[in-house]
Amino acid sequence: MMFDESPLTRPLPHRPFMSSISAPTFPTFTNGNPNPNSRSSSSKNANPRFSPFSQNPRIAIALVPAALFLLDLGGSPVVATLTIGLMLSYILDSLRIKSASFFGLWFSLLASQTAFFFNSSLFPSLPLSLLALALSGLTTFLIGVWSSLQFRWIQIENPSIILALERLLFACLPIIAPVLFTWASISSVGLTDAAAYYFSTFSIVFYWLFSLPRPSSFKPKQEFGGPGAENFILGPLESCLHALHLLFLPLLFRIASHHAVLFSSTASIADLLLLFFVPFLFLLYASTRGALWWVTGNAHQLQQIRIMNGAVALVVVVLCLEVRVVFHSFGRYLHVPPPWNYVLVTFTMLGGASAAGGYAVGLINDAFGSVVFTTLSIVVSATGAIVVGFPLLFLPLPLLSGFCLAQFFTRKSLPSYFAFVVFASLMVTWFVVHNFWDLNIWLADMALKSFCKLIVVSVVMAMAVPGFALLPSKFHFVTELGLISHALLLCYIENRFFNYTGIYYFGFEGDVIYPSYMVILTTFLGLALVRRLVVDHRIGPKAVWILTCLYSSKLAMLFITSKSVLWVSAVLLLAISPPLLLYKDRSRVASKMKSWQGFAHAGVIALSAWLCRETIFEALQWWNGRPPSDGLLLGFYILLTGLACIPIVALHFSHVQSAKRFLVLVVATGLLFILMQPPIPLSWAFNSDMIRAAHQSADDITIYGFVASKPSWPSWLLITTILLTLAAVTSIIPIKYIVELRAFYAVGVGITLGIYICAEYFLQATILHALLVATIVCASVFLIFTHLPSASSTRLLPWVFALLVALFPVTYLLEGQLRVKNIGEGEGDKLTTLLAIEGARMSLLGLYASLFMLIALEIKFELASLMREKALDRGVQNQMGRSSGFPPKLRLVQQRKASTAPSFTVKRLAAEGAWMPAVGNVSTILCFAICLILNINFTGGSNRAIFFLAPILLLLNQDTDFIAGFGDRQRYFPVTVVISGYLVLSALYRIFMEVWHGDVGWGLEIGGPGWFFAVKNLALLILTLPNHILFNRFMWDYAKQTDAMLLLTMPLNLPSIIITDIITVKVLGLLGVIYSLAQYLISRQIRIAGMKYI
Repeated sequence: MMFDESPLTRPLPHRPFMSSISAPTFPTFTNGNPNPNSRSSSSKNANPRFSPFSQNPRIAIALVPAALFLLDLGGSPVVATLTIGLMLSYILDSLRIKSASFFGLWFSLLASQTAFFFNSSLFPSLPLSLLALALSGLTTFLIGVWSSLQFRWIQIENPSIILALERLLFACLPIIAPVLFTWASISSVGLTDAAAYYFSTFSIVFYWLFSLPRPSSFKPKQEFGGPGAENFILGPLESCLHALHLLFLPLLFRIASHHAVLFSSTASIADLLLLFFVPFLFLLYASTRGALWWVTGNAHQLQQIRIMNGAVALVVVVLCLEVRVVFHSFGRYLHVPPPWNYVLVTFTMLGGASAAGGYAVGLINDAFGSVVFTTLSIVVSATGAIVVGFPLLFLPLPLLSGFCLAQFFTRKSLPSYFAFVVFASLMVTWFVVHNFWDLNIWLADMALKSFCKLIVVSVVMAMAVPGFALLPSKFHFVTELGLISHALLLCYIENRFFNYTGIYYFGFEGDVIYPSYMVILTTFLGLALVRRLVVDHRIGPKAVWILTCLYSSKLAMLFITSKSVLWVSAVLLLAISPPLLLYKDRSRVASKMKSWQGFAHAGVIALSAWLCRETIFEALQWWNGRPPSDGLLLGFYILLTGLACIPIVALHFSHVQSAKRFLVLVVATGLLFILMQPPIPLSWAFNSDMIRAAHQSADDITIYGFVASKPSWPSWLLITTILLTLAAVTSIIPIKYIVELRAFYAVGVGITLGIYICAEYFLQATILHALLVATIVCASVFLIFTHLPSASSTRLLPWVFALLVALFPVTYLLEGQLRVKNIGEGEGDKLTTLLAIEGARMSLLGLYASLFMLIALEIKFELASLMREKALDRGVQNQMGRSSGFPPKLRLVQQRKASTAPSFTVKRLAAEGAWMPAVGNVSTILCFAICLILNINFTGGSNRAIFFLAPILLLLNQDTDFIAGFGDRQRYFPVTVVISGYLVLSALYRIFMEVWHGDVGWGLEIGGPGWFFAVKNLALLILTLPNHILFNRFMWDYAKQTDAMLLLTMPLNLPSIIITDIITVKVLGLLGVIYSLAQYLISRQIRIAGMKYI
């Protein structure tokens, strides 16, 4: 769409005078100087800024959730406004009207923001509401800026503006995005004590994404000479403001939201200190990635800043964490009496944090630093073990554990790490057994002892996997096995916790809720770990495939409340994803699937979808409020199978047309089963005890009420008809090449569709079923053999159409006559029968109008194709009979010759079927007449309906019998003349009815209509006629009228608009003004176009 290249950036077509210029080459640079003889290299780098915006994923992380949150707040008016605007912008962009698409996008965002302003009630407080509206407006503006960066032509025409827009996005998003994300979190969970921590966390995330120094997407690499404000997206001022925002805004938010209890306790003071010093520590760590480049460019000074400020911040953070977390939540696990527990916990946490901080800033690279780090690790491990009550007899275990961990970090010794894993595993096992093993608690439908075993195994595997990842490449399968085993175990634990939430403890039953954010957090942490290991080439594609499916399947638990949804989702993802993950490198031929692999994957997908049948059933039962029918369930199964096979066909068999056609049939079958829900015996639909029990429940009528069953077997006929049509369109059934098969197909489709219509809509008219089926068969044969003619179709199709037209009055009259004879004696039966006859006749009229419309459309399409082919053939013959060039002064002659091609072609139709235009005209007129009758019966002759019915006459054709002078030039004349004539007759009828029969309500108001009323409205009606006559003549011959004539006739409509008592006359007056203006504009456009050729 918006990423299309401008004509300036497209390669030029081949021209003879450019043959001397060689193809582009890429010379090497020696000592920074390019080869002076390379002309192509200079042209290659002539426009270095014309590159796509490479920061789209980073921007999307911030703006897409923010936009979804604002759309949810705005409601359906904002969604509808934005959808319509974006559709218009997309259409303009598809038409290559780039500027209009750009401004349409901005007007769409402006309109949606206006709708948001008038339709959203944000806060009861006026200042907060104004602040929220300003925030939403600024977010909408940033979305528009981001969208503007996708237009390539803006990069070409305004490169400096592009750089400014990119800088604006990176300057505003670290400030705006955390506020919106915090707003959304508070809207979900309320304004809790953790709200400021949400804000701080989001600020840290978006600071890392946007505030670190990054090069611009629109500057070539050769423009970067070194670090400096001119080479980064952000300057010193923006970087300084982002750092201040990171440090102080969460703190100020905490002060503003909890000012009443700000200093009420030690925990509240600890919260204030944590909200400042934790971001401060993060900022110091981010300085290792260049976050504080704006402070100084001296690396030694930056290192000193990190060490001195980090030490102070680390002490404060550790002390606050002791108060706020350790002693507050884990005090029961500290087995050392005060005050030694405070001393040991402080030493453990401060020593561990110091060791970690020193390793992060690179202070253990020398021998002294290694000795200090090793000593701290040993002492911290020992004190930590003592604090949690580890027996002194086993104290060498934590000492050895700390020593081995220090050896791993200082000497990169892999055996030391595995030794640390062994010692740490023993310590974790002791801690779990000592604290939880003897508790008689059932958690998540499982004994606590079983859960302890799972936790210990999970922790041990989590510690062992990093060591496996560091093994040589030939042992990477061990890493893959460890990761997959840990992912399976994590999925099992979370599935038990999230879906089995019951708890039993000494007779007490309650609910244990495993928070949803933990599922999301572990999922994205797992996916991030997989991505990191892939980048480091630690695991292979098969492990990536399995791990991605396992971690992603956990998200299904958030949407479907089923105990097996995680596993069936994992199986389904494992079946769907191989075309995307295992055959990812589509540039190589070897990565493409073979045919047997495609069939095997499709079979596995079908089997996996069948395993998901109970989950699909539960989801549909939750959505509908009752058990779904077997047809609906089977339809969703077929649709799921078809959609899951799309990656196979799209990525690996895109060149195989039969695969595409079969996939279309499968998806269409699923959709038809969902829409029609045909009757299916349960025994062969799905073999499931749960589904069978749900359908056979004795409480269904009590719970859901009695549902009257309707015969649904005709739906099989409609499904068969549609599938046969799709099979023919996609050439699965080769009716294009075999005439006999085409005939059988036409008759078969007509019979199935005719029986369906009879059984569904004309069930009482039993005798007429044969006539209706014959009608549908005739229409089917006519349409198919008109589109795909045979040798004898030009002789037989007029008779088929004549039979169809003859069946129309016969069926219409018999429908009434046969059922009138069966009218009962009672007055109620008689009225019911007459109403049924009238309804059946109206349905017949609608059916025949649809058939005649289809025939007229088909003939119009065939005639247009025939004319186009004849015009092309004649153009090719003329090109072969003359030279390739002609003088410019002959342009008008060539234009006139080209304009005579359609008329010439119509005269040649006699040799190929002169009946087609006449049949098309008869079908069009019959369709229009039937629609007028339906309009009179259903709406009482509504005037508005003529504006929707008159375009049917655009299907009229030029023929040699009925409308000889009618051509493509006059195609709009029937539409305008029918609209004018219908409105004039409607106005006359209204005047007649008012004068001779009167209107009770109107007569009571002014004393009754009279001859003055008739004369006045007739005169006003006559005043509207000149413009209608002039415009309809103009639509016939396009003869230019003088401007004076139009200026004289247009004011005649004003009295009709102002004075008349009849709305139809007023519509005629308005239409006359519109006709006059349109005639003037069309005449002016024709004159301007004609002047171009003179």
